[in-house]
Amino acid sequence: MQFPGAHILSVEQFDRADIERIFAVADSMEPYALRKRVTRVLEGAILGNMFFEPSTRTRVSFGCAFNLLGGEVRETTGFKSSAIAKGESLYDTARVLSGYSDVICMRHPEEGSVAEFASASRVPVVNGGDGANEHPSQALLDLYTIQKEVRAKGGSMDSLRIAMIGDLKYGRTVHSLSKLLALYDRVEVALVSPQELAMPEKYVETLRAAGHKVTVSSELSQSISSVDIVYSTRIQEERFASKAEADLYRGRFRLNQAIYTQFCQPNTVIMHPLPRDSRADANELDTDLNQNPNLAIFRQTDNGILVRMALFAMILDVVDQVDKHARDVNWYHNRDLNELG
Repeated sequence: MQFPGAHILSVEQFDRADIERIFAVADSMEPYALRKRVTRVLEGAILGNMFFEPSTRTRVSFGCAFNLLGGEVRETTGFKSSAIAKGESLYDTARVLSGYSDVICMRHPEEGSVAEFASASRVPVVNGGDGANEHPSQALLDLYTIQKEVRAKGGSMDSLRIAMIGDLKYGRTVHSLSKLLALYDRVEVALVSPQELAMPEKYVETLRAAGHKVTVSSELSQSISSVDIVYSTRIQEERFASKAEADLYRGRFRLNQAIYTQFCQPNTVIMHPLPRDSRADANELDTDLNQNPNLAIFRQTDNGILVRMALFAMILDVVDQVDKHARDVNWYHNRDLNELG
């Protein structure tokens, strides 16, 4: 893939060599994410952050990643504060806002909407999530986290064993992650969900076509007993017709320290794209897991900064210039990704 000037709309754009390139650039961003160095390589550049669906981590992470490269961020959040509420088309919005930005990150509740927007944009567009379809940067940071976690324990991406748990029907993060896992060899995937929220068949077939062993189950304990990664997801309430319908499935696959100790192997890594639903009737990942060293959910969010910095640097073609525009920080800092995670 040629990254300079490219839209990032789907993980289907990447092959394994592309992934390795992104991750190598992400590794090089660590001094800047840790505030050990400052770079102004994107000084004067503007990111248009357009989020028409609620977001905390993704929106702020994209903004921070751009700021850490020296760029500026302009944001639009929600339909009510945009001209779309007045009937403006995605085409017109794209033509206008791409004149104000050097790159745009967009989240929208409708599948295919970001691609439609990108087709009219005059600058690169990054998909920050389009409905239940895809979330490519989240899948990349998830894969980056998985690679770091399993390698730290002497494992490999090839022959990885992973359980995906929860709302696999509407969870766009697992859809994109499944496509990326298809690039690797001999992966074993356990898909654990209520039958009504099962992974769409097209993603199951993608995994099986890659030669991976895929099991489908509604039984949690057996599915997490021999895996390297447990990837939990929340019930996507916003995709259901009503809260009452979502409540039918909430809290079905809870994981706490007692369940982890009883059924998981000692080094099994726990992941979640966040936000985790900590309400009493859901409590997907219990807070008693917070002191478990294998809980990687906050290492995931830290890694998201690295991956998104890498994407911006590659899209705007400044990878080789980052260090040339760098200096040491002049304020107090005490950051370590492992400690923060």
